[in-house]
Amino acid sequence: MKFRCERDVLADALNSAGRAATNRTGTLPVLSGVRIQVEGDTLTVTGTDLELTIRLAIEVGGEEDGAAVVPARLVGDIVKALPAGAVEIALDTNDGGEMSISAGRSQFSVRPLSLDDYPAQSEPSGEVVTLSAETMADSLRQVVRAASTDDARAVLTGVLLASEDDGVRMVATDSYRLAVRDLPDSSVLGSGQKVLIPGRALSELQRLMGDVEELTVRFGEREATFEAGSTRLTTRLIEGEFPNYRNLLPSSYPNLLTVSKASMMEAIRRVKILAQDSTPVRLTLGGDTVQLTAITQDVGNAAEEIDASYDGAEMTVAFNPDYLAAGIDAIDADDVTLATMDPMKPAVLRGAGQEDYLYLLMPVRVP
Repeated sequence: MKFRCERDVLADALNSAGRAATNRTGTLPVLSGVRIQVEGDTLTVTGTDLELTIRLAIEVGGEEDGAAVVPARLVGDIVKALPAGAVEIALDTNDGGEMSISAGRSQFSVRPLSLDDYPAQSEPSGEVVTLSAETMADSLRQVVRAASTDDARAVLTGVLLASEDDGVRMVATDSYRLAVRDLPDSSVLGSGQKVLIPGRALSELQRLMGDVEELTVRFGEREATFEAGSTRLTTRLIEGEFPNYRNLLPSSYPNLLTVSKASMMEAIRRVKILAQDSTPVRLTLGGDTVQLTAITQDVGNAAEEIDASYDGAEMTVAFNPDYLAAGIDAIDADDVTLATMDPMKPAVLRGAGQEDYLYLLMPVRVP
């Protein structure tokens, strides 16, 4: 195997595929590597941990076809450290099997991992559905942030895609917050179908989509495959029953705050400086302003008042500041609304005048 490629292009491909490789190799050390294969002028780079697989194809100057598995992090670091310009990689099976990596006056050699031990990659199954990449990227940005990262409850680490009467709904929750995005007129799922996709895989998909216009999706029995341009991501689906989130969504809220998204984000950013050791931020609702307060014992406190419109009973409600900021940041509108029932019931954030996305947030009990 022998080829030449621009450093930055190769580094990006190795980094992207390498994100699916694992350091927790257990009995399969080869999973810490990426598989690189040259056919003509196309280089395919693949990384997998058996749960998530990322495969990219890039154009190179191919001189000799072949394949090898190389340590993902090591080779990625080497390529990034090389001087700008063309990088030449060659595998000489007659020279102890080592791979040479060179650019300019820099020369490295790396011993490959076992090619025969690398898991075989199967072609995706399921019907192909094409989606707008921009719409999907926006939906993932809004929803994935609410998925749990705690593997102790695997179903909460996933994002639910469920067929609805007028399209598809995406849902994620970590039991402290809930994000729901509706995709009207989407036909990515069949009638009554629902799938649970790992949040980690969808986070990687956001990174990989770039500026492509279309995203193709296939759902097999146990896996989902997404293709954006020459990049393919395959992930195993999560087995299990997603919680019944609908019970958390009351039909009406008697109290409604409307405030500028930018002003609220800035106020939270400043007040949060004093919200240490899981200290919540309190929102005092009433009149034509909202006051944000953080009180940390033996440290100090912070308060800021911003203009707002409020219709409802006067109250003080408290939230985890990071969760509150994440919900407001997800909203794509100039103004946001916060709908509440009382200080102990879940509150709902939306974009003013928008019905396709909501972010439900559990309050924090304060004295």
